[in-house]
Amino acid sequence: MVMKPPSRDIDETRVRVSEPKQVAVGVPAVLHALQISAQQMGVARTARTLLRVNQKDGFDCPGCAWPEEDRRHVAEFCENGAKAVAEEATVRRVGPEFFAAHSIDELRAHDDWWLGQQGRLTTPMILDEGATHYRPASWDEALDTIADALTSLDDPDEAVFYTSGRTSNEAAFLYQLLVRGVGTNNLPDCSNMCHESSGSALTETIGIGKGTVSLDDIHNADLLIVAGQNPGTNHPRMLSALEKAKQNGARIIAVNPLPEAGLLRFENPQTVHGALLGGTPLADEFVQIRLGGDQALFQAIGKHLLECEGRDGGVVDHDFVARHTSGYEAYVTAMAEAQWSELERATGLDEARLRAIAEEVRTSSATIVCWAMGLTQHKHSVPTLREVVNVLLLQGSFGRPGAGVCPVRGHSNVQGDRTVGIYEKPSEAFLDALEAEFSFAPPREHGYDTVAAIRAMAAGRVRVFMAMGGNFVSATPDTAVVEEAMGSIGLTVQVSTKLNRSHVVPGRRAVILPTLGRTDRDRRGGREQRVSVEDSMGAVHSSRGRLAPPSDDMLSEVAIVARLCERVFGTTAATASSRPAHGGDVDRDQTERPAAEHTTPPDPADLTHPANVPHADWRELEADYARVRTHIQNVIPGFEDYETRIDKGRTFFLPNGPRDGRRFATSDGLAHFTANVLEYPRIPAGRLLLQTLRSHDQYNTTIYGKDDRYRGIHGGRRVVLVNVDDIRELGFAPGDSVDLVSEWHGPQGLEERRAEAFRIVAYSTPRGNAAAYYPETNVLVPLESVADVSGTPTSKSVIVRLERPGGRPA
Repeated sequence: MVMKPPSRDIDETRVRVSEPKQVAVGVPAVLHALQISAQQMGVARTARTLLRVNQKDGFDCPGCAWPEEDRRHVAEFCENGAKAVAEEATVRRVGPEFFAAHSIDELRAHDDWWLGQQGRLTTPMILDEGATHYRPASWDEALDTIADALTSLDDPDEAVFYTSGRTSNEAAFLYQLLVRGVGTNNLPDCSNMCHESSGSALTETIGIGKGTVSLDDIHNADLLIVAGQNPGTNHPRMLSALEKAKQNGARIIAVNPLPEAGLLRFENPQTVHGALLGGTPLADEFVQIRLGGDQALFQAIGKHLLECEGRDGGVVDHDFVARHTSGYEAYVTAMAEAQWSELERATGLDEARLRAIAEEVRTSSATIVCWAMGLTQHKHSVPTLREVVNVLLLQGSFGRPGAGVCPVRGHSNVQGDRTVGIYEKPSEAFLDALEAEFSFAPPREHGYDTVAAIRAMAAGRVRVFMAMGGNFVSATPDTAVVEEAMGSIGLTVQVSTKLNRSHVVPGRRAVILPTLGRTDRDRRGGREQRVSVEDSMGAVHSSRGRLAPPSDDMLSEVAIVARLCERVFGTTAATASSRPAHGGDVDRDQTERPAAEHTTPPDPADLTHPANVPHADWRELEADYARVRTHIQNVIPGFEDYETRIDKGRTFFLPNGPRDGRRFATSDGLAHFTANVLEYPRIPAGRLLLQTLRSHDQYNTTIYGKDDRYRGIHGGRRVVLVNVDDIRELGFAPGDSVDLVSEWHGPQGLEERRAEAFRIVAYSTPRGNAAAYYPETNVLVPLESVADVSGTPTSKSVIVRLERPGGRPA
């Protein structure tokens, strides 16, 4: 039975705490997924929709980017994938009457869960300057408002264009073309806040910012190290791959400050053994490392391997090192100088334990290291990941089965968006190809990443902000700074499926453009369209939704961008008369534009940069996404014969030099060993080091429910997980209510940020470490605290103190 949206926010006084789970998934996960799906979609729609998830003739899950095997299960989704689908395929609706009933101030007072639970957006909405409520608008008015703002900029860099990982290859490619046609590379995206450190370290050391393994490699690895990652919540389908690896004889080492149920035992609900007989233990070793100690761990592994090589030989793949790498001697020297006492202090593990872990690597015939945000959101994340590469290079763990690096991406198609051009620092080769394909000169100066964009917004240098999906305000660090900066912008634009906080923290004027989701049928140009996405392992496949859209005139992201391009650039290629003719029996919903919407393109003389715009027939691109894919294959290597290779549910892999042939596109054509100074957080007395993380009822900033059942948290989110000895030493007791106050030494001295009213929960975490959920704790992360090289916010390394409400000491 479909339930009405909640009328109230989460009541944090009702939070309950139980013992953390020791096993993940199983029948409870199935029941919970079906319960949430039925509440959002109803029983019949749930069955019809979930059976299409990740199928070859269905749609790609809007949740994580974990790949599928070629042979699919009937139910090819996980618990959190079902929740993501339910959120998007909900029958709840947010239309003009909703906005008429709720002012901006009233909406802003609600929490993120309440906002997201209201339903799908249906109608373009505009917030006029000084208005208290959004009002409905036609598509023409909404798009004209945006185009007028873009063409009236004094400088193209006064616009910022954000992208969420949900965006398809086709929409993302057109979006970056719009942005570069406007004249800027200001393309911050969610990667900047997540795996940018991975891309930076891997591009520098192996010449590609992606993983180098396939699903078959996971299944056939001898050793899997899963570090800084919680697959049971964030990538549950990965558990099936780990189970298969275990069945093939692999050993698994879990490295994390918190014990996570998904890596302890997995009850696979698709097997009798998993559903009824207790499931499969996954991690052979749980390494409870201190926050920020991972660089020291991999240095310890490298040091041990080299010591064994020096004593007994047979550890280092000298042929691989000699033929394919540089920097080996400097790395050997650096590891000889590393001190075991310092490695112990950084990790919280003694030398014997560190050597035992390293022995697992030494005796492995094929090693894969998987990681996620636990490794990427520290000041020293890039050096940490260089050390991961160092260890793998020693044993030649690239370009052979069952070995390599596996950065596990979060949002579906976040990797694909970067591949097709969503990047503030595009390569010269990409820009050259774009110039040749569209007959214009794209800007060459690098643009803003996410943090740089916020700084520019706060400094008053941004007049237009546009987001293609996502929830920028809730996803970014330093919430108070971001909210104030957003309010100073002349026009903010959100292309969204659901209501979120970014809609209620607008600029002086704001536009909301509702759009189709992955589950929705996209009928345009007289036919049903498909889009394509890239998974976490570089495989590309198609996605086609089947549900009727939330409103009859709903536009896809591709259509929205194409219409903006036409308004901003004019008809710069084929004329309207050359568009493919539509038959009389075509369903007018989402196909041809109504006559009133065939507006006259802007006069080129009125454009800010009329002589330098991309040339394309925007209406043809809107009517046939295959034409967009043709442009992609002409610009980006690896997409040749794009259309055929995604037909009939086919999947193809993009080129990957390290994986395909031990080719490394670095400055010297070799993989790079690096010598890195050891870094790790120092925690002042009386303080804790906080990591922000997701609950189990959450995906990124989308809050599905009130529970984190694997960690034993029920009915609320404002909790802080602290070691019981730290609780006592700091003068508190489990269950106490405290404020979290972060401390950051900036250019002007000590800066403090406060998140109020958190309940202390005693939890198994290393001494001096703590954890709490985001986005509630994003307010504590200083904008200036970023990873070296990558600029990623340091959301896993926040120095905090606990205070009783009102600032009273313990």
